[in-house]
Amino acid sequence: MSDAGAMDGLIGLYLDVLRVERGLSEHTLAAYGRDLSKLAQHCEDRGVFDVGEVDRACLEDFTRSLHEADLSPRSVGRHVSSIRGFFRFLVADGHRKDDPAARLSSPRFPGRLPQVLSRDQVAALIEAPGTETPRGLRDTAMIELLYSSGLRVSELCGLRRNALRQDPPIVLVRGKGEKERLVPVGPAALRALRRYLNEGWPQLDRGNSSPFLFLGRGGRALSRQGFTKNLSRYALAVGLPSLSPHKLRHSFATHMLEGGADLRTLQALLGHADIATTEIYTHVAPAHLHQVYREAHPRSQVGPGTVGEADQNSAREDDETL
Repeated sequence: MSDAGAMDGLIGLYLDVLRVERGLSEHTLAAYGRDLSKLAQHCEDRGVFDVGEVDRACLEDFTRSLHEADLSPRSVGRHVSSIRGFFRFLVADGHRKDDPAARLSSPRFPGRLPQVLSRDQVAALIEAPGTETPRGLRDTAMIELLYSSGLRVSELCGLRRNALRQDPPIVLVRGKGEKERLVPVGPAALRALRRYLNEGWPQLDRGNSSPFLFLGRGGRALSRQGFTKNLSRYALAVGLPSLSPHKLRHSFATHMLEGGADLRTLQALLGHADIATTEIYTHVAPAHLHQVYREAHPRSQVGPGTVGEADQNSAREDDETL
């Protein structure tokens, strides 16, 4: 029988596999590690030290404890996802013959529609940092690029100088799972980036020749936390509630859809592996979709060549029988 350390060791081995084979970020790996360490401690507290002795009842007891600790359904769901992946690995790698997590249920929670900014709010946010200082030039360029190209904040902060191509204006983005994609850069964002690179970047770099595009202290890449803090400060300065960088990504996607972009194009720009993730934006602007329907469908309006009065009366009579 192995001791508790063996379970910890298998968790570490699983995380290494995820790092190498799936290219998950350190942030995601750390979250999985915390979830599985909680499970290991839960098992140990109940006298289960060998990973081969963990059964379905133990796992269900663990998820029940998460609910009792008032974790959100989304957080509990992430724990369940971590457990399922871990036990699939244990079976595939020969550490177990059966999978007690195969039918472990994940809590249901209502999908939340992304909140978006209006075009005027985005414009005010872009103006907030000003362009009188190197940091102002940097933050203006970052906000412009975030809205122009719909990047994730981790993608934005991890950009290198050579990621920007100016003919045609595109940026090479390294997304989830280390997957690369090329994303167009709009004219306003390109102007802000050029000015930042010419006037702001050299002062922030201070001769260190940093490979990163957006610099913080000491010529190092500006962190996600640092940019998020700056963005919230600018939002408050222009009368907006504190916001996350992801809201600009949502705004980009929604405004693209309203402008006529199709879902497949939007999926490629956002770097979504599954188009089902992109489809959430069809629920964000129902008024726009209704307008498109009215303009596109040949029988969406009453008029010559469409539904006549007799047809309408017949339809009303049918409705009354339903």
